[in-house]
Amino acid sequence: MKYDLAKIRMGSEAVRDYVSTPSKAKEAFDKRRAEYKLDTAVIKELKKKAKDYTVVAFSAEWCPDCMRNVPVLNQIAEASGLEVRVFGHMMRDAKSNTRRWAIPPCAPEVEEFGVVKIPLIVVIDKAGEKVGEVVENPPPGKTLEQTLLDIMKA
Repeated sequence: MKYDLAKIRMGSEAVRDYVSTPSKAKEAFDKRRAEYKLDTAVIKELKKKAKDYTVVAFSAEWCPDCMRNVPVLNQIAEASGLEVRVFGHMMRDAKSNTRRWAIPPCAPEVEEFGVVKIPLIVVIDKAGEKVGEVVENPPPGKTLEQTLLDIMKA
């Protein structure tokens, strides 16, 4: 499936804006950013690939895995120049037996991307093709930045 990056940019926000907006998760986002140390060797490699990819994340302020990983995405974006867009403020659809996410406040893109678990972190190339994803957390023993680099190298 091909994704329209211009449409994604219009409907989402930069990760920097998402993590700095006042919310229930702001304190947790700030704490995680302060504590997490990026792997500088991996960031150096990501810088070389940053212009060729866009990362799209789906997040919610109530989600512990989002609180852990989205602030790291912000650090990766700042350090590498990688574009990271976020569809945030997601809420479950408690009234539906068929839909997992409430639209709105969730963006309709949750259905286009087939979001089941969050954070869903999708790597898209310049042509709009999905090249890989991270669901909830990176694989055991890997950092998020290493996982993103591995996806881009595949």
